[in-house]
Amino acid sequence: MLDIVAAPQRNGAIFDILWPGQGQTAAARLARGTALAFVGALALTLSAKAQVPLFIPITLQSLVVLLLGGLFGARLGLASVMLYLGEGAANLPVFAGTPEKGIGLAYMMGPTGGYLVGFAMAVLLIGYAADHRLDGSLWRRLLVMSLGHAVIFAFGYAWLVHFVGYDKAWLFGVAPFYAATVIKTLLAALLATGLWRSAALLRGL
Repeated sequence: MLDIVAAPQRNGAIFDILWPGQGQTAAARLARGTALAFVGALALTLSAKAQVPLFIPITLQSLVVLLLGGLFGARLGLASVMLYLGEGAANLPVFAGTPEKGIGLAYMMGPTGGYLVGFAMAVLLIGYAADHRLDGSLWRRLLVMSLGHAVIFAFGYAWLVHFVGYDKAWLFGVAPFYAATVIKTLLAALLATGLWRSAALLRGL
């Protein structure tokens, strides 16, 4: 456990170590970025469709968002989220509840649209911390990912208020997810820290 808590220090997100972009040609960097962005967008799509019956049915999207920031860093993490949102805007059924609950821009402008914006803001925050190794231990990563989760809920709640008002937005858009948020944040921090340690050992750091 101490090895996981005291992760090694080096600038860069996990995939900057496992698959470095530095020293590659521009074409190779573009191919690397495109491949990782598509992997990230696919992970978001799959997590939107997977529901876990934890007190109430929840998706794993916020867990994936936290991991994208920690594993990919700010630029690639944001590219993944933006590609995912672009696929949704193009009427692909990538969001939770689509196509049953709507599709495309109409869905994105609906009651849950704020959470989608929150995904992009959260991945930027967590990715910036990963890029600059501000999350260099399990405890720091827990703090950063907790802030990222708070950002998702802040945007989601603020948007939902326009549809149902302050009280109902809190009652239906935030309060039911307390326990799930704690569990997903802890799980994301543990996974990212373990992967960071494994990547560093693999590279002999």
